[in-house]
Amino acid sequence: MIGLGTAINGAAIVAGGIVGLLAGRLMQERIQKTLSPMAMSLSGTVAAMLVPEGGGFATRGTYVIIFSLVLGGLLGELADIDARLERFGIWLRRTSGSEKDGRFVDAFVTASLTVCIGAMAVVGSIMDGISGDHSILLTKSVMDFVIIIAMTATKGKGCVFSAIPVVLFQGSITLLARLLAPVLTDAAMGNLSLVGSVLILCVGVNILADGKWRIKVANLLPALVFAVAAAFIPLPLLS
Repeated sequence: MIGLGTAINGAAIVAGGIVGLLAGRLMQERIQKTLSPMAMSLSGTVAAMLVPEGGGFATRGTYVIIFSLVLGGLLGELADIDARLERFGIWLRRTSGSEKDGRFVDAFVTASLTVCIGAMAVVGSIMDGISGDHSILLTKSVMDFVIIIAMTATKGKGCVFSAIPVVLFQGSITLLARLLAPVLTDAAMGNLSLVGSVLILCVGVNILADGKWRIKVANLLPALVFAVAAAFIPLPLLS
């Protein structure tokens, strides 16, 4: 059944949120920070940037990251995606009767970015749409389940509602899978994975900053589009 992977992913997030709410008093904040997406994204970023060369290692993708983040950040700031996502979070807080929850919007935004960004969401949704293969999204569901338990335990029930953007984002990709598949070459997916890991790293930094300051990661989301586009630009620096 096409779309089943995304449905399971959304359900896993909700289930993780419920478990997190129940276990909130037992799970200390330091555990949530240990399970922060920072660790996963940092390893993914380093692995993608280091390539064997002459008995050692060389870095790749530096200019792809700069190209994608600069142009993506400019576009994101113009569209002010961060503010739009926050307004949606405020609407959810009001609709769910959680207006007294001061952490709701931050929890929703942080959790949504954590579970939406990444190559697994894109590739898994395309495989789901083309062949009905749910394997990648099922793996992602398990990972999201664990992450959302930890995040909900310390940030609150706003994290549970991150299931909504996940279903909308991955569901849209699944529906457009046959159109997107030819564009996502190996080079494009490599760029997408690299830049996606950097964005998740930024989410992890925000978690560790604990509200003292915040990177507007949502405004960097267009960088994922530029990362894919970079694979088709015939410039040596972007190869």
